[in-house]
Amino acid sequence: MTSEKIKGYRHLPAFILLTLGQGPAHGAAILGRLRTTLPLVNLDSGAIYRTLAGLEADGEVAGAWDTSGRGPAKKVYRITPAGWTRLDAWRTDIAYRVRLLTTFLQAAETVQANRPQEAS
Repeated sequence: MTSEKIKGYRHLPAFILLTLGQGPAHGAAILGRLRTTLPLVNLDSGAIYRTLAGLEADGEVAGAWDTSGRGPAKKVYRITPAGWTRLDAWRTDIAYRVRLLTTFLQAAETVQANRPQEAS
């Protein structure tokens, strides 16, 4: 599973919200945090910015331009109360899926351990 993209980036909003839960950050910093958190996943920076735009449109993150530093202005994002609610929903959903997949893996191990030997 090395260097795979997140299939359809389905859980990317969850990981971005989780990252912003650690503190406000601009897009490149979010990408850096995600690369540290998800070292086996090849992240597309465009997907990060598209997801941030969607989260902002949904009111789950808020962005403000920081012009105080040298160089170009950076849009700094922070998680909103709606984002915290959504992050909790992601946690609940992912925990359920982990339990479901763990049950599958345990059953598959038992089934495979007891499968009949095939005739040669």
